[in-house]
Amino acid sequence: MKVTGRKRRHNRVRRTVIGISGKPRLTVFRSNKHIYAQIVDDSADKVITGVSTLSPMFKDKKIKTTDKAAAEQIGLEIAKKAKAAGFTKVCFDRAGYKYHGRIKALADGAREGGLEF
Repeated sequence: MKVTGRKRRHNRVRRTVIGISGKPRLTVFRSNKHIYAQIVDDSADKVITGVSTLSPMFKDKKIKTTDKAAAEQIGLEIAKKAKAAGFTKVCFDRAGYKYHGRIKALADGAREGGLEF
């Protein structure tokens, strides 16, 4: 029931949040143990870059993967990768999750890293 409700909310959000080539979509996925972020160009149906708490660079930092500090680090890293790919403006897709906790921490980290949304 929780998953179907989130999927329904995500579909509602996706009707308005569309990533184009000049302003791609920053989408997040949150599981109980990890958090994932991707930059997606919907006009080309292509993932530009992505990062998660399973990434090798993250495992070296020895940070707990289930807290807000980890989500903020993921936000900083996705911002760094997006800027390297040439993007500073993105659309934030919260994927049906409430904008608080780890999702908000990831967004704050991405903004701190230089992304605008």
